[in-house]
Amino acid sequence: MFQEIPLTRPATPLLDRIDSPADLRRLDEAELATLALQLREFLLYTVGQTGGHFGAGLGVVELTVALHYIYDTPEDRLVWDVGHQCYPHKILTGRRERMNGMRKAKGLAGFPKREESPYDTFGVGHSSTSISAALGMAIAARQQNIDRHTVAVIGDGAMTAGMAFEAITHATHTGANMLVILNDNQMSISKSTGGLNTYFSRMWASKTYNQIRSGGKTVLKKFPRSATDLAARLEEYMKGMVSPATLFEELGFNYIGPIDGHDLDVLVPTLRNLRELPGPQMLHIRTQKGKGFGPAEEDPVGFHAISKIEPKPSNGQAPIVKPTLAKYQDIFGRWLCDQAEQSPELVAITPAMCEGSGMLDFSERFADRFYDVAIAEQHALTLAAGMACDGLKPVVAIYSTFLQRAYDQLIHDIALQNLDVTFGIDRAGLVGEDGPTHAGAFDLSFLRCIPNMIVMAPADENETRQMLHTAYHYPGPAAVRYPRGTGPGVSIEQDMQLMEIGKGRIQRQGQKIAILSFGTLLASALNAAEELDATVADMRFVKPLDTDLIDALADDYDLLVTLEENVIAGGAGSAVSEYLNQQNRWMPVLQLGLPDAFIDHGKHAQLLSDIGLDTQGILASIRQRTAQIAMFQGNSGGGAAE
Repeated sequence: MFQEIPLTRPATPLLDRIDSPADLRRLDEAELATLALQLREFLLYTVGQTGGHFGAGLGVVELTVALHYIYDTPEDRLVWDVGHQCYPHKILTGRRERMNGMRKAKGLAGFPKREESPYDTFGVGHSSTSISAALGMAIAARQQNIDRHTVAVIGDGAMTAGMAFEAITHATHTGANMLVILNDNQMSISKSTGGLNTYFSRMWASKTYNQIRSGGKTVLKKFPRSATDLAARLEEYMKGMVSPATLFEELGFNYIGPIDGHDLDVLVPTLRNLRELPGPQMLHIRTQKGKGFGPAEEDPVGFHAISKIEPKPSNGQAPIVKPTLAKYQDIFGRWLCDQAEQSPELVAITPAMCEGSGMLDFSERFADRFYDVAIAEQHALTLAAGMACDGLKPVVAIYSTFLQRAYDQLIHDIALQNLDVTFGIDRAGLVGEDGPTHAGAFDLSFLRCIPNMIVMAPADENETRQMLHTAYHYPGPAAVRYPRGTGPGVSIEQDMQLMEIGKGRIQRQGQKIAILSFGTLLASALNAAEELDATVADMRFVKPLDTDLIDALADDYDLLVTLEENVIAGGAGSAVSEYLNQQNRWMPVLQLGLPDAFIDHGKHAQLLSDIGLDTQGILASIRQRTAQIAMFQGNSGGGAAE
């Protein structure tokens, strides 16, 4: 058991010999436990150096070793769900010496990524996709007459999503050869029964048992139905004594388990046996998140992910403590509690992101008004719709990319009926180290096209609080989108005031150029405006637009510049251009935002700089456009078009 994260690279002689799973498969089975120990220690060290997801990887060290030992990866397909647990996998698949670049620009991604390695068979980041993807791979192998094995590893949390069960039922229908490993590390699906359970699990996975089972069914076909039914009931009674087999067996899977997912002496022979069995198989393993690191075992939620461990100063002086700014998620959480004190009809809903959305305090203070629906985004929205139909005022806290998974419910169940549901949309815009799987790049585009929606984009901490209050009191669907992390440090007014719907404000008065800023790039807009002597408008509302303000700016300025941390295609800038076109106003508009590409992982500030959305990038784009306009006007011999 480790109690501290090593600050220097530990000695891992056996691990250092493993440059690929082929090297791993050359080891004696007796060496695997030593390899797992060294892998866990190396994992502690590397994550301490880079930060990143932590507890999930520690919990699957033995499983990862066993899978690559038994299966011929990458020819055999291994699909990880979500990917929080993929670091041991990356270490064993030729990326050990690149782990110090994890989640850094141009370095390893924090999730499996097909472009990164042939061992990353499917790109993930969101939950509950593994069984569907693995089933697709299994069907592809069968259709092409390829003798290949397919394994999906899914956690008990991800199993709560409907997509996982959709895939399970379809796998049964196809009869495809695949193994689903249910990694149960939190929710108590069933209780382990020790040695007896292990014995039956290994027996059920064995060739002998399955041959007897299959042969017995063949023989019983010759007997009356009563005998067949009796035999089936006896089998279920036997399994029911020691495992929760009934559900998955009824769904058509051959269920094995639960077994200890940290016991290589059980894991390896069980996987070896399962590898030879046809049809859909399910292995249920019990693991501990944060296994092998004492603090993480005691606090698996707190150690889900960690920041880089900063070394202690060599001069013995205390490290410089930077002032702590409020995170947007915590601003949301404080508003939620304050609003709940005033509004007894308020209820809060989250799809398994209580801590990440800043709702922990609310969940404790207003437990009877808090609904964590697990990883079930579609259900979260339709649940909110039902609540809104009958007198409650639901607030849905959801990440931008997770809202994508419930788009139909947003349109059909909420907006179409114009129901009073408030959305706190977290992780809007780029998210830095988590990369494109979690970047909220599209929400302004996919929200503003929906009738009845109100869409707000705050520029700072105080606007976030006041907009949430405004959205809550709007009698229809209203969304406030805010980014990950901290804001510029604006003082937050505790008194909650209603904003006028669809009204922006001028933040700086200038000449010739007007920058229309939607959201948290306002500070960069103001800095650029100082050099250009431009006007800056904090637009606040993406839908409805402040058309009066747009008209006034179009009357008085030569160039309008729209700025947003959302894709340009269909975003806030597009809304401005559409309005001007509807009004038959012809003037230059420069739309600045995220490009038509998925932005890779890295530091948030660096990513903005790379795509031209920092102060210098905004300046360069505006100067380039003004130069083009001047050249056009010179060539045409006229003034600006009206």
